[in-house]
Amino acid sequence: MTSRYSLFSLLRNALSYHENWQQAWQNKEPKQRYDVVIVGGGGHGLATAYYLAKNHGITNVAVVERGWLGGGNTGRNTTIVRSNYLWDQSAAIYEHALKLWEGMSQDLNYNVMFSQRGVLNLAHNQHDLREVSRRINANRLNGVDSEFLTPAQVQEMVPIMDLRAGGRYPVLGASLQRRGGTARHDAVAWGYARAADALGVDIIQECPVNGFRVEGGRITGVETGKGLIEAGKVGVVTAGHSSVMAEMAGFRLPVQSLPLQALVSEPVKPIIDTVVMSGAVHAYVSQSDKGELVIGAGVDSYIGYGQRGSLPVTEETLAAICELFPLFRRMRMLRQWGGIVDVCPDASPILSKTPVDGLYFNCGWGTGGFKATPGSGWVFAHTIAQDAPHELNTAFSLDRFRSGFLIDEHGAAAVAH
Repeated sequence: MTSRYSLFSLLRNALSYHENWQQAWQNKEPKQRYDVVIVGGGGHGLATAYYLAKNHGITNVAVVERGWLGGGNTGRNTTIVRSNYLWDQSAAIYEHALKLWEGMSQDLNYNVMFSQRGVLNLAHNQHDLREVSRRINANRLNGVDSEFLTPAQVQEMVPIMDLRAGGRYPVLGASLQRRGGTARHDAVAWGYARAADALGVDIIQECPVNGFRVEGGRITGVETGKGLIEAGKVGVVTAGHSSVMAEMAGFRLPVQSLPLQALVSEPVKPIIDTVVMSGAVHAYVSQSDKGELVIGAGVDSYIGYGQRGSLPVTEETLAAICELFPLFRRMRMLRQWGGIVDVCPDASPILSKTPVDGLYFNCGWGTGGFKATPGSGWVFAHTIAQDAPHELNTAFSLDRFRSGFLIDEHGAAAVAH
């Protein structure tokens, strides 16, 4: 009887076109004043609001989003999760994020479809092998799982890969993080939004930010399309638009905004059950639960705010993918798109107080933003609540660009960055 009811319920909802579905969160109109306003309703912003309420008891919080929740980079990424970064500071914050990923569905009571299918980083030459070995050893010293695979082990794990790759990209080995994998990007935004809403956070969509109200060197409010919203503190989490937001507040950030393109294929039956990445080829691939091949590349070589794909990048990316996976040559692509990533000179993020008291910025994640989502929100909430960084993000302050203590993660970004 239960299974028959569930079947009819599933059919009814499938044909309802979302009508009469239970509302996951409330879309509020802004109040006059909040203790904290978070600018940016993507994964990082929503996670920050959630952890402000959950960990610090700060519930008079608004998340202000110019469009719809998750409509920016959160909905435009390739969903890869891993923590095998090179430097101690990066490994610590990404590993903290990965541990939060492992319990996220239970914590939020929302299935984010986190699949620990493993992440392979291929080595195609002797230099790659040395770099893979260096990173594996660094990971192990930091308590991050990482192991080396021989070509035979790579072939056993991914039988459809051509280890010769047409002679252009021979696979000599790979690193493997078994705890890495993928998650459903929009489910992450929805899960954090629902959980934050349940704790009293106001979520305000279709509300662009046009400026900041600063008095005596301190933030006092946010100028929006729905009027002035007064705030005791403001956290800005706007990814590729971070430099624009900083300029509104009267200072500059050492970030550049670059397009990052991706594409998906027509759906096919399960054929690849892990994530395969190649820094030399500048391409990576995984398969979604819907059967689509999700393919990404490195950032474009020019500064821009485009959110569309381009044929030259697609052709170059697919040429390399087809060398590694000849089986894919007969597949068709469904769609392509671009996101806007903000990249710092050292390819590491900024989670920091700013020259304006009470104003905090979380940006510069480059191609690593999605995988950092829970860890980023967790430490940024601490920074805002305590007006001081957590030990995990102390090294990622703006001051490092004056002191020279940079954290160069260009190599561990895994693709051109």
